[in-house]
Amino acid sequence: MLDSMGIDFGATLAAFALTAALLWLLQPLARRLNLLDHPAGRKDHAVATPITGGIAIFLVITVLFFWTGARSPAAYSFLAASGLLIVLGVLDDLYDLRWYWRILCQTAAALLIIYWGGVRVEYIGPVFGMSPTALGWLSVPFTIFATLGVINAMNMIDGADGLCGLLGLAALAMLTAAAIYSGNALLAERLSVLVGALAGFLLWNMRLPWRPRAKVFLGNAGSAMLGLVIAWVSFRLTQTPAHPVIPVLALWMLPIPVMDCLVLIVRRLQEGRSPFSAGRDHIHHIMQDAGFGPTRAAVHLAWFSLLCGFCAAWLKRMQVPPPLLLLAFVLLCVGWYWLTTRRERAVAFFRRLRRAPACPESNRAALPDVE
Repeated sequence: MLDSMGIDFGATLAAFALTAALLWLLQPLARRLNLLDHPAGRKDHAVATPITGGIAIFLVITVLFFWTGARSPAAYSFLAASGLLIVLGVLDDLYDLRWYWRILCQTAAALLIIYWGGVRVEYIGPVFGMSPTALGWLSVPFTIFATLGVINAMNMIDGADGLCGLLGLAALAMLTAAAIYSGNALLAERLSVLVGALAGFLLWNMRLPWRPRAKVFLGNAGSAMLGLVIAWVSFRLTQTPAHPVIPVLALWMLPIPVMDCLVLIVRRLQEGRSPFSAGRDHIHHIMQDAGFGPTRAAVHLAWFSLLCGFCAAWLKRMQVPPPLLLLAFVLLCVGWYWLTTRRERAVAFFRRLRRAPACPESNRAALPDVE
C-alpha cells in the first residue's frame, strides 16, 4: 500500500505488528538463553530485562526489506552490516567486550556499506562558504568516522527507558520527511519499514501508566544498529545528486545524542579518562537529578529534537547559509559544555524547566546506564 509520497503504510503497520509480536515471543527465549540485562552497579533497573529489541527489529526489517522488493547492493550491504552489529552487540551484552573490538567491528560494518553498497560521504556541501566540497580520497575515512560517531552516540544515549528509541524515531521521522520533500520516494519507502519496526519496539520499551518499567531493552546490539540505520539513511539522503539535502541538516536531526556524545568525549579526555568509560554524566542523568522521570525526560528530549530539525529545515528554506547552520550547532554544543561544567548549574536549569524541586535520592526513577 504505497501512497503518492512514497510511504508504504502497509509495510509500516506490518513492521509495527511483527516487531511487537516477535518481542513478546522472544521474552521466554531471552530468559532461557540469559539474554538479559541484570541490575548491578550503575544498572539500577528493578529486574533482569530481555535485551532482544535489536534482534527483533533486525529480523523484521530483513523480512520486510525483501518483501518490499529491496534487491540493491545498498540494501544488501545495509542488512549485512546490521547483522554484523547485531552479533557484536549480543556478544558485548553477554561478555562485555573491550572497546577496541567494538570499534573494529563497527569499522567493518562501515566498510561494508562503503565498498559493497556504494554508500559513502563524497562531499560535505558548502559548509565552509565555498562551493560543494568534494572529499576525494578522504571520502572513506570520513564516512567511517561519521558512521562510528553516530553508532556510539546512540549507544551512549541509551541509558533510560524509551530514550534511545524515541530519539531514534524522531530522527527517522525527520529523515522520512526530508526524503519525501526531496522527492526520494524509494528511500521514504524503506524508512517507513524502519519507523514501524522501531515503534513496535517502543510499545514494549516505554513506561506506561499500567506498566511501571520497560519489558524489553534495545541492548548494545539494538542501539548500534539504530545508529547505523541513521548514518546509512543520512548518507543516502545527503549524497544523492538527484535528491540533494545538505549534509549539515543531518546534525540537526540527531542533536541530543551528537551533542551529548561530543561534550562527554571532550570532558572525559580533559579528565584523563577514556571516552568510552561509563558515568552518570549524560543529559538524562542530569535531568533525573532535577526530578524528571524516564518517560518525561525521553518525551521532552524527543520533542526538542523535532523542534531543532524543523527550525533547521525552515532556516535552510529561508536561504540561511549552511556555514551559519553549522555554527549554530557548534554553539549549541559549546552552550551545553558550559552549562554542564558545573553539574549543580545544569541540574538547576532543568529544575527550573520542570518547575518543581528535585526528587529525593531514594525516589529517583530507575535509569539504567547501558553504555
